[in-house]
Amino acid sequence: MTNRNRGILYALVAAFLWGFLAISLKVALNYVPTLTIVWIRFIVAFMVLWSLLFFKERSALQVLKKPPWLAIVAAVALTFNYIGYMKGLDLTTPSNTQVIIQLAPLLLVVSGLIIYKEKVSAQQTLGFIIALFGFGIFYHDQISQFLGSPDNYNAGVTWVVGAALAWVLFASLQKGLVQKFHAQGLNLLVYLVPGILLIPWVDFNLIASLSWPLWALMIFLGLNTLLTYGAIAEAFRFIPANKVGIIVTINPIITLVSMGLLTTIGVSWIEPERISFYGFLGAVLILVGVITAIILQKKPSPDNLVTRKWKLPLKR
Repeated sequence: MTNRNRGILYALVAAFLWGFLAISLKVALNYVPTLTIVWIRFIVAFMVLWSLLFFKERSALQVLKKPPWLAIVAAVALTFNYIGYMKGLDLTTPSNTQVIIQLAPLLLVVSGLIIYKEKVSAQQTLGFIIALFGFGIFYHDQISQFLGSPDNYNAGVTWVVGAALAWVLFASLQKGLVQKFHAQGLNLLVYLVPGILLIPWVDFNLIASLSWPLWALMIFLGLNTLLTYGAIAEAFRFIPANKVGIIVTINPIITLVSMGLLTTIGVSWIEPERISFYGFLGAVLILVGVITAIILQKKPSPDNLVTRKWKLPLKR
């Protein structure tokens, strides 16, 4: 296998893992409360990463002794991102949540324009316009097709928008932090902080009573972050960052298609959802706009955070 094909394969693995994440979370919400799921995801990720670093690179653990306060703020922001995403998912559908959360990379580009004084090109402006037009079409379709209450849908969208804003804050802070601290050590701290903060809201009795299939689902949810970013890290070794970004951005399409198939065959373990032709058109326009805005930048944007975070040398 050529390096190019390896890079594409790793990026596709990340896209598929993220594409099925929303569906898995929606199923988990039938049995486990939101904050308990979020806590389990962070704790599993922390335990696995800590074990890897303890045996392979203990120097990365030093950040836990005197954690930078900006990293703690970033961790709190990521905690709200997870909670907001879950709340939005609980009130709406996997496809809707995956599409609306695409605001995050757009807002990250905007933060680069404002904070880092990056220049905006005509192509980027066109990308923003296409994406915003797509959001309008998608929103209009979903609020008319939604099986539940319109108030619940609007509340869910608000939660997801809040999650996108929180992720932008997290990513912007991480961009500066990874220049001074070990990237994986920062990740470890980011997983630990919410693991401590959320303890008062965790239903430990419920966790103890989970069946083995549900435990397997919880572990998958916890490993999803490590697996996806690990795959992205490998992809960056073989193909350019903008190509990785394009491939990973298809994850909402994976969710849309998967939910369409599940709704068609009438499975009982997840609620059906309805998306018309206009809804799909809006989703496609959103993705086209996001990709256009991200890849046609004149200078590196904060979206390259993932590149920097995972391409920092682990051997120090």
